[in-house]
Amino acid sequence: MRRSEMFTRRRFLKTAVAAIAVLAAAMGYPTAEAMAEPDVTTYRLTPRNWTPGLRLRAAILSDFHAADPWMTVERIRDTCGQANRLMPDIILLLGDYCTAIPHFAREVDPYDWAAALKVLAAPLGVHAIFGNHDYWHDEAFQRDPTVMPVAQKALIRAGIATYVNESVRLEKDGHPFWLAGLGDLLAVKNGIDDLPRTLAQVTDGAPVILLAHEPDIFPLVPSRVSLTLCGHTHGGQINLFGWRPLVPSQYGSRYAAGHILEGGSEMIISRGLGCTGIPMRFMSSPEIVLLELS
Repeated sequence: MRRSEMFTRRRFLKTAVAAIAVLAAAMGYPTAEAMAEPDVTTYRLTPRNWTPGLRLRAAILSDFHAADPWMTVERIRDTCGQANRLMPDIILLLGDYCTAIPHFAREVDPYDWAAALKVLAAPLGVHAIFGNHDYWHDEAFQRDPTVMPVAQKALIRAGIATYVNESVRLEKDGHPFWLAGLGDLLAVKNGIDDLPRTLAQVTDGAPVILLAHEPDIFPLVPSRVSLTLCGHTHGGQINLFGWRPLVPSQYGSRYAAGHILEGGSEMIISRGLGCTGIPMRFMSSPEIVLLELS
């Protein structure tokens, strides 16, 4: 073989190896990002109608999507430990605890992932709503929407307060505030959400924090609500330098993630922790949201 041919062949092999390495990295990075330790994203806000002197530190976790081997009981427990170390006054769970990648994972029993969530601890307690996957994969509920879903039974057994179109009045340092937990918009064909009923339970002028799994409720939220907290979107899960092709919202990227301010109303959308469809994330890493309200 002539020297020039050897050089050409060697250059081809180097190029081929480099291309294979780039392809492997491109395939491997989204999986690695999905499995990464969650970022902690901090928001410091003074929401509308907020009581002067009321300081509240809240850790928000959403969309665990328990699934072996991607979101195991051990990983859930580790994430809960990370949230505890933030020393929040209250911990808020925004739904979708059940797996959403059935073709790529083994389902985790609801009582197992709920036991892992029992690690969570805060002075004002742990409070939870539910997401669409907590209902979609519950065959008994889909047959009869009047029965309590297994996900709710599991959280109750774990000692976690749960809300479905319910509001509760809490206090921090003598200052009251309300948590309003909305039923899921997508649990069944027409949803089980009832925003008027939920807010009708608020009986005084203390600020209201609305917990709603899907952000699409936001345009309907009245000014009485100080802050709306949502999950569901995963930040699109795949974010190609600002282009998110698969945001599960009728509003697209408008409600993909982060702090939304519209007409004086505020909403925080968590990117969540787990995955839907495929066990991959790209430029949309898992996150724990830390709210500092004052």
